[in-house]
Amino acid sequence: MIRAYDKIYLASAQKNLGRMLDYLVNTLNYPLKVAWQLFLTNDLSVRFEQGDYSVLVGLSGAELARALLMQSDESISTLSPSYPYDRSPEFWTGWALAYYQWFTGLRFTEIEQAVPITDVRLLYIPYHEMDIRQFVDRMNEQYRIAKPETNLKALRTLTGQSQAQLALLSGVPLRTIQQYEQRKKDINRAQAKTLAQLARTLKCDMEDLLEKVP
Repeated sequence: MIRAYDKIYLASAQKNLGRMLDYLVNTLNYPLKVAWQLFLTNDLSVRFEQGDYSVLVGLSGAELARALLMQSDESISTLSPSYPYDRSPEFWTGWALAYYQWFTGLRFTEIEQAVPITDVRLLYIPYHEMDIRQFVDRMNEQYRIAKPETNLKALRTLTGQSQAQLALLSGVPLRTIQQYEQRKKDINRAQAKTLAQLARTLKCDMEDLLEKVP
C-alpha cells in the first residue's frame, strides 16, 4: 500500500495528535468527543491524513490545538500544556489513531463512523501496554463488524444497480462481482482493467473500490 507520508514522520505525527487531544481535554477541559469533532470538521484533519508536513510535524500538539480552535472560531487559550509523565488515555487515543489512519489509509471520518473515538478511548486498557499492531488488529475487527459490506457492494447499492445490471453495464462477469462482494476473491488484487470497468460504471475512482481493512 502507498501511504500518504513516509514512516520517518510517523512518530512525530502520532505524538502531535496525541498531545493535541491531551491538551484540549486535560488542559482546556473539552469533552473528548467535542474535541475530536472539532478536528474532524476542520481542514486540518484532511491535511493531516494527506501528509501535509506543516501540520504533521510543523506544529506542536498545543499549536495544532490552537490552530484548530482558531479556525473553528473557538476561544484561544494561552494556557501552557502540562503533559503527564505517563501518557494519558487521551494522548494514547490520538497517538494510536494517528498510527491506524496512516497504516490503513482510511480517513479519520471513516474511522469515526465505524469506531467512535469514545470506543477507541475504552481500548486504552489493555492496549496501551501492547504492541501497536495488536491495536490495529482489534480496530480492524471492530471496523469489519461496523461495516460488513465491501466498498463494491456499498457503491453498487448506492447507484441502485443489481449485480446482474452492474455485470451487464461494466462487462465484468456476474460471478466475479459476486465473489468480490462475498470476499471470496480479493478485489485489491483485481486487474486494473477490471477496476476501471467497475469504477466507470459506478462513477467512482478505482481507489474507492479497494478494501483498506483486510
